[in-house]
Amino acid sequence: MIKTAVVILNWNGRTFLEKFLPGVISKTIGADTEVIVADNASDDDSVKWIQSHHPLIRVVELDRNYGYAGGYNRALKEIEAEYYILLNSDVSVEDEWADKLATYMDMHPNVGACQPKIMSFDNPASFEYAGAAGGYIDKLGYPFCRGRMFNRLEKDNGQYDDTREIFWASGSCMVVRASAFDQCDGFDESFFLHMEEIDLCWRMQNAGYSVCYFPYVTVWHVGGGTLPYGSPAKIYYNFRNSLIMMAKNLPDRHLRRTIFLRQVLDGVAAVLFLVRDGRSAAAAVLKAHRHFRKQHNAIKTFRAMNPHTDMYHTPHTMMNKSLLLEYYIRGRKKFSELKWH
Repeated sequence: MIKTAVVILNWNGRTFLEKFLPGVISKTIGADTEVIVADNASDDDSVKWIQSHHPLIRVVELDRNYGYAGGYNRALKEIEAEYYILLNSDVSVEDEWADKLATYMDMHPNVGACQPKIMSFDNPASFEYAGAAGGYIDKLGYPFCRGRMFNRLEKDNGQYDDTREIFWASGSCMVVRASAFDQCDGFDESFFLHMEEIDLCWRMQNAGYSVCYFPYVTVWHVGGGTLPYGSPAKIYYNFRNSLIMMAKNLPDRHLRRTIFLRQVLDGVAAVLFLVRDGRSAAAAVLKAHRHFRKQHNAIKTFRAMNPHTDMYHTPHTMMNKSLLLEYYIRGRKKFSELKWH
């Protein structure tokens, strides 16, 4: 068993692999660290390109596209390591990045997952949407980050250079303790894409692990490589999966009220999408709710098999306020302006 496996999940991403894989290989050092590409049955020539240009890189080939959640679940079953670093194919890294993340995990055995500082590849002075300086959710399940509130991104002026607990680590670059990943049954494959890492981090916290942000490693993420930001498909997965996550993990005393409020607010969001972005965006929200309702039996079974949903409080890293209220009514546009700790 190696100590650290850097696992890049690929689907038709030869362009990104050509651009970023050589840098990941050259900057990931150590005899106990291996770079592996897991391929979700790409129909471009990604695998042939890797075999031709980087023949020493191990490729785990899957028989079809299982999405982010299913792809990683299947690939990681074939990899024995103490830590998995899950890395998007459109990420640039710095020297010794993987070793630093693994060392942090060594020093903090109660940490189940951790993310570095994630900056924009196209605008390196700005935090990147998918992760920034660590992820959180509010009491209604809306995700946000230190450095990113809704679509508003901050520039990095060192304001978030402290190591601290967070609610979720970004799936674009996160190190996961393999034993914690297995204990929590990995990603929920019903998510397919988006928010599966938030769901996993929630379950890790319910199992007693911490999730942390480590600012002494920086990576640069292109973002939107699989689904463009604002696309109907992305809207669909984000809305549907957020509802599934809340229905799975909230304690009973908060569940019905929270889901009801989300349904009302998502209805308002659908109207706004219709006015601003057109019918396809609004239809994606309605489709998300329709398919969420089809998950009722699966969610009921999960809660019956995991009594901790009734025993645990919501994690202390969840904001006990409404992000919508803080952002749109009180005008707090930066994480540092939120009156919450």
